[in-house]
Amino acid sequence: MPDFLTIGHRGAAGHEPENTLRSIRKALELGAGAVEFDVHCLDGRLVVFHDSTLERTTNGRGALVHMPFNRLRELDAGKGERIPTLEEVIDMVDRRAILHIELKGRGTARPVGEIIDHYVSKRGWRYDDFLVSSFHHDELAQLAGRSIPLGLLFSNSPARFASLAKKLGAYSIHCKAAYATPALLKQAHECGLKVFVYTVNDSGTIARLRDLGVDGVFTDFPERASTAP
Repeated sequence: MPDFLTIGHRGAAGHEPENTLRSIRKALELGAGAVEFDVHCLDGRLVVFHDSTLERTTNGRGALVHMPFNRLRELDAGKGERIPTLEEVIDMVDRRAILHIELKGRGTARPVGEIIDHYVSKRGWRYDDFLVSSFHHDELAQLAGRSIPLGLLFSNSPARFASLAKKLGAYSIHCKAAYATPALLKQAHECGLKVFVYTVNDSGTIARLRDLGVDGVFTDFPERASTAP
């Protein structure tokens, strides 16, 4: 992993429809070292989608959980793209970047873990080709003690991260830029944890965070990380 990781947020969401193969392909073209996307479990399948409802990013309406998988795949997720499955994303990326899988829906941890195990044991991937994160720390706990790197997402201050990170054997913590203080970075690094900051689209802020010692940023515009002063 590079010293400073550029993580394409929902692919390259500043350029293409978020969480689509088109968006993830764009992030790779722009040099992202990792691509982040969200997963829900629907009808026993893992679909790459952020919201709990369909209106914002597709031509569908209503709750995601009420949409049969086959019907979901008929929707337009932007520019004619369809909502991909987790397997489609893994196959398309093909180890060209780290896959950062955020567990959005409940009941996603176990099937995500099974798919990762399959790609490691049968398809030549490594566990460190993946990073699984969530705000739902109880979901992440279902993967604790395994070889899959785990990232703890925090919407508020992650000041009390240390005990939870140790309990889950976490690889990283993820927070907003306002919480990425020198004290937090020092404590996290002393605990052997990476610190990734979301979602940063200003090249000046990206440069400041890099100089501060942050290990990487999520951005809708991956090219801005490489051009940051």
